Amino acid sequence: MCIRDRLGIGAGLNKRKISGKNSRNWGALGWLRHDILGIMLESSLQNEILKDLIGADYLRINSPIGNVNRRMDDISENEIILKNKFISFDPTQRGWLNDAPGYLPPVQIDEVVRAMGVGEVVESKNDQYQVGDLVIGFTGWQTYNKTVPSDTGRFRKLSDKFPIPTTLNVLGATGITAYYGMVELGQVKEGMNVLVSGAAGATGSVAAQIAKLNGCNVIGIAGGESKCSWLKNDCGLDEVIDYKNSNVADELKTKAKNGIDLFFDNVGGEILESALNHINLNAKVLLCGGISGYNSTEPLPGPRNLMNLVIRRATIEGFLVMDYLPNSKKALEQLEEYLENNQLEHQEDILTGIENCPDALNRLFTGQNIGKQLVEV
Repeated sequence: MCIRDRLGIGAGLNKRKISGKNSRNWGALGWLRHDILGIMLESSLQNEILKDLIGADYLRINSPIGNVNRRMDDISENEIILKNKFISFDPTQRGWLNDAPGYLPPVQIDEVVRAMGVGEVVESKNDQYQVGDLVIGFTGWQTYNKTVPSDTGRFRKLSDKFPIPTTLNVLGATGITAYYGMVELGQVKEGMNVLVSGAAGATGSVAAQIAKLNGCNVIGIAGGESKCSWLKNDCGLDEVIDYKNSNVADELKTKAKNGIDLFFDNVGGEILESALNHINLNAKVLLCGGISGYNSTEPLPGPRNLMNLVIRRATIEGFLVMDYLPNSKKALEQLEEYLENNQLEHQEDILTGIENCPDALNRLFTGQNIGKQLVEV
């Protein structure tokens, strides 16, 4: 007996049992937050369910839940339907699952989990998008996505110049984050001493290499021998610190002996505190993320040495890529040039199958991935 034959699905609506012949009335489900905070940790049954449900003739389209079942040909003026090809994963998605105010609304129960991705247009009533076009934007954890691209301004067409995984990595939100953080906010220039935490991740690895390409002395912090080896031997960083097998505070005493002019922080917590002990006069500290605290049930203790910012007349600033996406052309042109000249090393960690979305998100917090975490749908 398949899952459809023994499972009743519904969170207050459509509470009908799914059987073989009725399963076509449900069709290709997106991963809903129901409740993803639990599902993402232990999801073997959920994975089995999802595998069984994917691939029918109907689509599970975006929230609200009352509008979930529509035929592919039920498309309005200016809408497009995307068949997702790859879904992108970033630590910030974990924060979107918390029911708390943020820079984007939290993902609610029974909403498709928000995520960047690349899809192919399979149906269009929008003059700007033709069937077969590749589109990058907020596609979500789902096999298909119906949207009006102009409603959000967060979709753009792609050329076939680079592979899709490269586009979601270096030419996606993470690469744009790295560029604007280092170049516009950090104002990197030759001779600067730069520290990057989370340096083997999608954002950190690009940020560290941009600093190197601008003539900086770069120290990267990452977890594990393989990641540190990649950063040192392939990405060309001057020094690396393995936080899993050494004490970061002690390592900084020798590897940052010339101090830190710019700290690009993706981690927060104890690593942030350790770095503040080594900042130079007029240093800049850029807060890009705080992965050390995203899964914490209690707030992490703040750095106890913030007075170092006063003593060193340093600045600390948080930033979001969302502020730069509408004007990303400059960043994309430079990043494409780096890629064309083989100046940027990059890695993509790819799982296959939409049922692996929860596992893919978890890998960001267990340190299993290197580079950009993706799921090929």
